Amino acid sequence: MSLCFSSNLITLHSPKHQNLFINFSSEPSQCFKLFRISSTTPSTKSFKPIKFSNQRFKLYASLTQSQPVEATQSSFRDKSPKDVNVLVVGSTGYIGNFVVKELVRRGFNVVAIARERSGIRGKNDKDETLAQLRGANVCFSDVTNLNTFEESLKILGFSFDVVVSCLASRSGGVKDSWKIDYEATRNSLVAGKKFGASHFVLLSAICVQKPLLEFQRAKLKFEAELMKEAEEGGFTYSIVRPTAFFKSLGGQVELVKDGKPYVMFGDGKLCACKPISEPDLASFIVDCVMSEDKINRVLPIGGPGKALTPLEQGEMLFKLLGKEPKFLKVPIGIMDFAIGVLDFLVKVFPSLEDAAEFGKIGRYYAAESMLILDPETGEYSDEKTPSYGNDTLEEFFARVLREGMAGQELGEQTIF
Repeated sequence: MSLCFSSNLITLHSPKHQNLFINFSSEPSQCFKLFRISSTTPSTKSFKPIKFSNQRFKLYASLTQSQPVEATQSSFRDKSPKDVNVLVVGSTGYIGNFVVKELVRRGFNVVAIARERSGIRGKNDKDETLAQLRGANVCFSDVTNLNTFEESLKILGFSFDVVVSCLASRSGGVKDSWKIDYEATRNSLVAGKKFGASHFVLLSAICVQKPLLEFQRAKLKFEAELMKEAEEGGFTYSIVRPTAFFKSLGGQVELVKDGKPYVMFGDGKLCACKPISEPDLASFIVDCVMSEDKINRVLPIGGPGKALTPLEQGEMLFKLLGKEPKFLKVPIGIMDFAIGVLDFLVKVFPSLEDAAEFGKIGRYYAAESMLILDPETGEYSDEKTPSYGNDTLEEFFARVLREGMAGQELGEQTIF
């Protein structure tokens, strides 16, 4: 896409879709008007201008040729992807970015909601976000504010068929978990329904099976409300609960490459997971948009192959490096002691609430498997955890050893 300026006219040229003309008016209201014009075949159809006031300035870019549709409960599943409007929230998050790319690749008409400053600690500006979400219609808004969010969707002027939520708290802090994993996600449901959506695809997490953390409780509260919405009729859902992502297991690769030991808790066999790559997970999530066999279901999903313990992950890494394994085994009791101290201090210093929660998150992932939990036996099951995709953790480790972790940045808090 190229950008051309001429006095009060900006033209965006998109070889795939169309030209976008933004005409800045000299009228006293200081509004500007946006028109979409096909770049392939002449059209006599006129488009109603979309007005933006300078007090509520929002930038919408790379708009594809799409028309308002009337969404009904199942009619969109009979359409071609190019005629299906998908609203994606959490689009600039790690998984959300992959989901947007996969939706665009399959030909869906995608509207990606993004903050004006996105990424970890807001490091990306609008231009970087537009480049990251190329091929989608990008709407800068605030999903944590329902009124602002609905106003942004109203300005777009068309309805949606499906909402895909990849929202997740970056830190796992107490207040942030409820603000994002519950409130913002609920806003996307309310707004999506208001603008015609009849299906909701939710990226959740397999660890909500055993809710000991605030973000897990927040996710479960929304899951329950989503299911209730479907019970009332006229609406469907797909809840995706993935196991560990590759990037969450890659934090020690470069340290081990530099000669440091591989750190694990206990004997390295306290927990296991079936890690799934981000592209494979995105593909599964997009499958849920149209697949009738995934309607009104909770869908745990892992990657290919057997479950791997931290010990096995470390051995795999040393094998790729051609080095003798060198492990640092940390007693899990150390974490229990630290959490106990933090829980005591929180009673005196409430500001330490998140620090205590981060400790609990670390303890949870150090000891709990990311696999299906059998409610009868209380045991995690490798065999009962479904597999999907082709990418393997070994391939990911090999790539990180060659290329580093660029583009695989971890969130604001990690175990190590």
